[in-house]
Formats: sequence, C-alpha cells, structure tokens
Amino acid sequence: MNKGKEERYPHIGRVEEEVNAAFWEARYQNGDTGWDQGAASMGLTDLLQDHQIQAGSVLVPGCGRGHEARALARTGFEVTGMDITEGAIREAALLAAREGLHKIRFIQADFFNLPGKEFGPYDWIFEHTFFCAFNPKLRENYVETVARLIRPGGSLIGIFYHIQAESGPPFGCTREELIERFSPQFTLRLEKTPRSFPDRDGKELLMLWERN
Repeated sequence: MNKGKEERYPHIGRVEEEVNAAFWEARYQNGDTGWDQGAASMGLTDLLQDHQIQAGSVLVPGCGRGHEARALARTGFEVTGMDITEGAIREAALLAAREGLHKIRFIQADFFNLPGKEFGPYDWIFEHTFFCAFNPKLRENYVETVARLIRPGGSLIGIFYHIQAESGPPFGCTREELIERFSPQFTLRLEKTPRSFPDRDGKELLMLWERN
C-alpha cells in the first residue's frame, strides 16, 4: 500500500502550536515579523522587470504588509491582497495608500475558508512565504483551493522555501514534493533558483505552474 504524501515527506516537520489568526496577529503586535524584508521578493521583481509575466488579475495570499502586492499593482496588475491577520491588512492598506495605488485592495480572510465572492477566477496567484507558514496537513487543501481560484490557462507563481526544517513555521518542502502535489492539475512552465535576500540565498525555489 502506498504511503500518504505526509508520511513520505517527514521533512515538513511537526506542528508545535496551532497556527491561526491569533498566532499571527500576536507576531505583528509584538513586531516579531522577521520574514518581512521591507520590500518585494527579488524573484518577483526580476520577473516583472524582465516582462516575463503579463498583467492581469492576481491574488496574493498571505500578503503580509503587501510588498509584493504593491509591486504587482505598480506594473498594472489588478491586485487582491489577502491575509488572515487584521494587523497585516491594516498596514498593507496604509502603505498602498501612501503610494496612491488604486488597482489594489486588501481583505482579511482565511485562504482555506474564503467567502464566495472571493473565489475568482484569477489570472494569477502569487505566493511567497505562505506555503511554508501553515500546517503542512493543509497542503493538499491548498493545491485544491489554488486550482479552484485560477482560471484554466492562468498560473500560480510560487517562491517556495526550499529548506529541511525540523519544526515550524516555517515548514520546509522539497522540489519532489512540489512536483507531486501540483502536477496533476498544473503544468510546470518555469523553474529556477531566484535572486534572494542574503538570509534566504539558495533556500528559495521559484516555480511558475500553469493551470491545466
């Protein structure tokens, strides 16, 4: 009998505490947001500068303070930034307002329990430091939710945390796991090690998955 995905990927670590809105809200309230580099990921900015992706509607789950959401909006994307925490959404909206960005909105919502009106379809989903943040038991649910939210022919751009963590968050993943999870409903169109901030150099894997 074949083992389930979670059994085959022991590197995803153990969940040492419930990952929920209160957990992440406390991180923002306490200023414990070490993952926030104060700017959009270099992998995304390179894609945008090289015109490798065309503007359309895009959802950014786990958007945090919205650095990637703003970068996408500045290049013509119609952006929906989503985060489970009120503090993140409040700060993201303030930063976007300061830049006068109008093709952007922020909503506080649970990605795994979205209100019906938020179910797209979107041309793009961009994610960074989201897949590694939630309970790995939800990864199958994540893939199914992404597939529902993206129109056929649309794409997911993921910059995944390619580490072998013993616990989390952040929870690690391997290329093999990503291929197995996404391949049934997506086709891999781009894969590379992106430019990263110094503390993540060599630890990130960028993949562009097209919805079948």
